[in-house]
Amino acid sequence: MDPAPRMAFSHMGLYVSDMAAMVEFYEDVLGFSVTDRANIRGADVVFLSRNPDEHHQIVLVPGRMPDRPSTVNQISFRVISIAELRRLHSEVEALGVAGLNPTNHGGSWSIYFLDPEGNRIELFAPTPWYVPPISVPLDMALSDDEIYKLTEDTVNATPGHMRRTEWREQLRNRLVEAGTLEQHASTVLKKHLDLDS
Repeated sequence: MDPAPRMAFSHMGLYVSDMAAMVEFYEDVLGFSVTDRANIRGADVVFLSRNPDEHHQIVLVPGRMPDRPSTVNQISFRVISIAELRRLHSEVEALGVAGLNPTNHGGSWSIYFLDPEGNRIELFAPTPWYVPPISVPLDMALSDDEIYKLTEDTVNATPGHMRRTEWREQLRNRLVEAGTLEQHASTVLKKHLDLDS
């Protein structure tokens, strides 16, 4: 078998029907910035990013029929803490987004909701644990300490749980052994790119 491609995940594209509404949502609600606009193969495409190392993390492409459902299962974004997740929950709730669903996965605290065209968004804060995937309602009215304690109790009652650091090391070893560890541009290439700027 050939070795796995030497690569890292970079971005995703979405077909959209209302470009203005989608750009406004990804800018105003999720904090992306438009990095470029271009006409590509006859389509006016919009590129957005939150990372200076990525020209775009999301590309919006016109062409989705308004009556067609999304084929995207979800787009997930990691946030820095449960406090930030709580803040964002309050904001999207105040906006009246559709499909708002706070969920405790044991290994993460998540809120799910839909963008203006029905694509499911997940905002999540990782917990200190790995636990085989679970999905129970997350009561955002509880304090951070109460959520933490309930999650810890649920994790401890779930077979196969461990500290996230232990799980990460086990996974890294498996990926190295399989030859599928995500690959990033070399330091030499990064230095070359920096010199060109």
